[in-house]
Amino acid sequence: MATITFYGGVGTVTGSKYLLESNGKKVLVDCGLFQGLKELRQRNWEDPPFSASEIDGVIITHAHIDHTGWLPRLVKLGFTGEITTSGATGDLLKILLPDSARLQQEEADYRNRHDLTIHTPALPLYDENDVRAALEKLRLVPNDNQPVQIIDGIKASFSVAGHIMGASMVLLELEHAKVDGGSIRFLFSGDLGHYEQPIVKDPAAPPDCDYLMCESTYGNRLHGEIDSETAMARIINEAAERSGPILIPAFAVGRTQEVLYMIRDLEEHGRIPVLPVIVDSPMASQATQVYNRWHEEHDEEYASILAKKLHPLRTKSMSTTSSRDQSKLVNDMKGPRIIISASGMLSGGRVLHHAMRVLPNPNATIIFVGYQAAGTNGRRIQDGEREVKIMKQWIPVNCHVERVEGFSAHADWQAVLKWLGGLSKAPRTVFTTHGEPDAAEAMAQHIRERFSWNVVVPQYGQTIDLT
Repeated sequence: MATITFYGGVGTVTGSKYLLESNGKKVLVDCGLFQGLKELRQRNWEDPPFSASEIDGVIITHAHIDHTGWLPRLVKLGFTGEITTSGATGDLLKILLPDSARLQQEEADYRNRHDLTIHTPALPLYDENDVRAALEKLRLVPNDNQPVQIIDGIKASFSVAGHIMGASMVLLELEHAKVDGGSIRFLFSGDLGHYEQPIVKDPAAPPDCDYLMCESTYGNRLHGEIDSETAMARIINEAAERSGPILIPAFAVGRTQEVLYMIRDLEEHGRIPVLPVIVDSPMASQATQVYNRWHEEHDEEYASILAKKLHPLRTKSMSTTSSRDQSKLVNDMKGPRIIISASGMLSGGRVLHHAMRVLPNPNATIIFVGYQAAGTNGRRIQDGEREVKIMKQWIPVNCHVERVEGFSAHADWQAVLKWLGGLSKAPRTVFTTHGEPDAAEAMAQHIRERFSWNVVVPQYGQTIDLT
């Protein structure tokens, strides 16, 4: 007997949580925070539809908070098992989860100071003690496609997914789960990277499986015909001519490193002027160190640059900030400059302080280099809204708004089909998840049309019998 229940990552790109049950054992694949729309964020505070203490093990595909940010809460509610993930993901979690706890505490403190809560006092979803307890449960394994025992009766193999450093697709083998006593092979794509992106290796070929969970973030879109370097060069050159600042909201893990890599390359080839580049994210600086450590996941070009004793992620006029005072000084700078800061969707963090000054400036530019979830300020600006609310203030959007699609660390639907084409036989069922409703349904239709496979778009809370 085996089932899967979808407790996140369906109908939205956030909150990924998938509960596999096999012969009385329960494994949770990913444990993410819901982000974006208020009704989604509220789910973070609700009692989970399962008992945390009854979960036997957790598997994490990669470090992004929409896949990991609920881990400390799970531990706080009674989870006592191991959290199995790749080594690089473990290193990144030691950066991301403490930062998430700090943001939770700051949000609670802000609500208490301004009497903005119906609960007295407002409390964080979890704190740094909960994070430490969660990190102590990490079990790190190689991203090498070799099976490891998760719990009795369940094995997992981790392979490179090409999304960010450490990102994995995970094949779970549920032993004796079929009626005839055979095993069920369930492949989780995690978040797939697109092919020939810089820094990390391409996604590994998918192993054959009975069931496959496939992400669909870009199930209804392509990354665009103009290559990202050409688009970025045009935007930076036009901004430099206006002598205006450039703000790039970017996730501290993955996207910031890709942006730095590209700006360095454009400078070296003389396609843009050398401008001051300020990375205003201590977490991004720490993540960059992790990126340089995990040589086995670097692509050939990145490895060749390192071999020349050069730094692939450092531009010619680059600085980083660590303190809040240093961050504030960035706003006093004059002339053209590039500010890279988190969060990537303008949903929190230091980037909001810069946005309050950049958005009203008609000579300034904001560049979106990643997916903007529904309900976030980034999505509202990208969709053309002329005013957004930041820190309880309405800020006019007068600046130039640009988007560079090719930066996304997610495969678009054509790249997903290319990846699926590596299977030698059809799965019994493919589930399209990690996409907004239109994207998940579009991805399902693409798969049906190309391969004639059975595809299901699951709903929140839905349980499906796998036997």
